[in-house]
Amino acid sequence: MTKKIILFIYICVCTCTLVAQEATTLPEGLRFEIHNDTLFVVSESEGGMPHHVVFQLVDRPNIYRRIYNDETDDLMEDHPADDIYKSIWTREHVNPYQLPIDSIQDSTVIDLSGFSLPVPGYITSKFGPRRYRYHYGVDLKLQTGDSVRSAFDGQVRIVGWDPRGYGHYVVIRHNNGLETVYGHLNTPLVDEDMRIYSGEVIGLGGNTGRSTGPHLHFEFRYLGNAFNPELIVDFTQGTLRDSTYLITKNGSFYHKMQAQHKASAGGNQGGSAKYYTVRKGDTLGAIARRNNTTIRKLCQLNGIKETTILRIGRKIRIR
Repeated sequence: MTKKIILFIYICVCTCTLVAQEATTLPEGLRFEIHNDTLFVVSESEGGMPHHVVFQLVDRPNIYRRIYNDETDDLMEDHPADDIYKSIWTREHVNPYQLPIDSIQDSTVIDLSGFSLPVPGYITSKFGPRRYRYHYGVDLKLQTGDSVRSAFDGQVRIVGWDPRGYGHYVVIRHNNGLETVYGHLNTPLVDEDMRIYSGEVIGLGGNTGRSTGPHLHFEFRYLGNAFNPELIVDFTQGTLRDSTYLITKNGSFYHKMQAQHKASAGGNQGGSAKYYTVRKGDTLGAIARRNNTTIRKLCQLNGIKETTILRIGRKIRIR
């Protein structure tokens, strides 16, 4: 029996036109019908009905809406991996758990079945230390408006805006215990607490927030702790490295790599790096005395010599 899904999308035919995204891939047995001011998606079988519909207004190309069609799912109960996360479910922070690595199990096996590649783009920036900060994910090349897909089945925890960082971003907690972060989106297409399937489009790629060009910032996290996505995914091939991943607190997480980076740079593992901006009349000796250090230490930290000319405005690392 033919079924109709009433979406209650009221369309003003005089001012806008409905655009069917990727119409050439519409499955057999589905078709659109418009009766008066209501759009219907008609399916020949219950199994063919879409989970949701996204539409775009041509005269406002950045305005999108998403309609959720599963009214039987209680979105506020039984969050994914609730036992692992001790019933913590909040949209306030990417990492609200603040659990040190030493407090988690020595090792945890993650089931990676059902994985979908978020975008097919190549890596433009890897996970790891940058000059003054740490990069907690990988950057994947895309064009503004490209589809960004969920890596696994799960539930949306955050749809947020961070103008000095992620820009428009989405955080999804997955059934396997991982959380993924999708940053610099042009437009999120999901709502908080919404159930998501692997491969489902959760947003359109962009260049929002702290970004110098269109790309997707993509993170894997476990109990709030970020680790290198390349340990799980071969982004060159667009495939998983294995069907499971063993998370270990001694090797997977960024904390250990961050400490190693500080040590190799001559930094103090007990605190963050500190910098001093050179002013008129400054010398290495004066800077060392003012900051309770030595000329030799300053030279080691900054890769300079005692005879190096200090230009005004240069940042000198002092610890």
